[in-house]
Amino acid sequence: MLNAYIVTFGCQMNVHDSLRMQKILKSEGYQISADLKTADLVLLNSCSVREGPENKIYSQIGRLVDQKKENPNLIIAVAGCVAQQEGKDILRRHKIVDMVFGTDQILALPKMLATVRAGGRALETAWLPRENKIQNFIPDDELGSFEVTGSAAMVSITKGCDNYCTFCIVPTTRGPLVSRELTNITSEVNKLVAGGTKEVMLLGQNVNSYEAQGANFYSLLQAVSEIKGLKRIRFMSPHPNDWNNELSNLMAERGNICNQLHLPFQAGSDRILKAMKRDHSGADYVAKIKYLKEKIPDIGLSTDIIVGFPSETDEDFEQTLEIMREAKFHQIYAYKYSPRPGTKADKLEDDVPKEVKDARLQQVFELHEFLRNDILEAHLGLKTEVIIESAHPKKQGVMTGRMDNYVPISIADSSLEIGDFAFVEITGRSTHTLEGKVIPTLD
Repeated sequence: MLNAYIVTFGCQMNVHDSLRMQKILKSEGYQISADLKTADLVLLNSCSVREGPENKIYSQIGRLVDQKKENPNLIIAVAGCVAQQEGKDILRRHKIVDMVFGTDQILALPKMLATVRAGGRALETAWLPRENKIQNFIPDDELGSFEVTGSAAMVSITKGCDNYCTFCIVPTTRGPLVSRELTNITSEVNKLVAGGTKEVMLLGQNVNSYEAQGANFYSLLQAVSEIKGLKRIRFMSPHPNDWNNELSNLMAERGNICNQLHLPFQAGSDRILKAMKRDHSGADYVAKIKYLKEKIPDIGLSTDIIVGFPSETDEDFEQTLEIMREAKFHQIYAYKYSPRPGTKADKLEDDVPKEVKDARLQQVFELHEFLRNDILEAHLGLKTEVIIESAHPKKQGVMTGRMDNYVPISIADSSLEIGDFAFVEITGRSTHTLEGKVIPTLD
């Protein structure tokens, strides 16, 4: 049996892609190993949305040089967004790399392995057909056969993006938007539920741009919520432009659509939002959040924030902080702006000094910590239902899970198993998570 070692960088879409690759590699005679030193194949699934993750790929390649010398038969593959972006340049610059393949070419893995075993090197970065913006990119024989961790699964509903935000490289690395047919998606979810899945995460670079054969994201979400046996539905990430009050109403009406929303706003200043080509204003965003909170008071909100976009002033940045105070996010993903090759913003002068970016990012994190403290305190004493996700990484006999609104919670009860649903009373908190005890009912 051959060993395959997979390193995944970046978003949930990359995690989903890596799980697909695992299935294919197993059919090719590999077992998935956690030991890099014994690997016969090392696969680096890359991310290029920011400069940091992209650099990590090249650092990882550098660390494999000695291992390749010791084992000339070791196959090294680079997949994902950096592979799509850089293509043959990776093969040219890094002689130890045997395979480079892009985000549309996962199914070409067996062919590429055959090429390498025959003494060649493989490059596959072509786009698959995108006629009518529909593409059932999960083959029938894959439906419901992977992605399950415990009782939760990821289901990809779209791929690519048509928004072309000026800072974002996704349309270049993932391609134009395509959507799977509604029946193709519901068939996969039904198979997952029949196999024991209780929670699904619907994935896409912009899930609420979904459109296929007359179905939009509202009708897809409605159809998935009617699948019997499916306890929880999550999705990420929607775009504020395509979010509307009808979707908020549907979330409030359907008990199995989780009270959680990740809605990136990126910046608070209308001037910066226009430069980013976000096509919404700060006021638009806040209005949608206010309506959602009226319908679902315990909604768990998360977002993405970029600080230091070209020409951002202190006044612009203050408007970002103001939206944070208004929305009170449970979780944030905040980053310093870094130019991405091939994006429109790359042509702008990166004129915000590094020390200013650093200071603004620190302010964002400090404000978030202050606001999150109040959010966690407000949960104390509540009774809720929790799905168990894993054993606590450090505490013996403690299991961890998440509430409907995605707030993490630790429960000191070793009888619980991954995938269990438990009624829990929240009894305490740590810096970032809640603590609770199992109770017989929510009454």
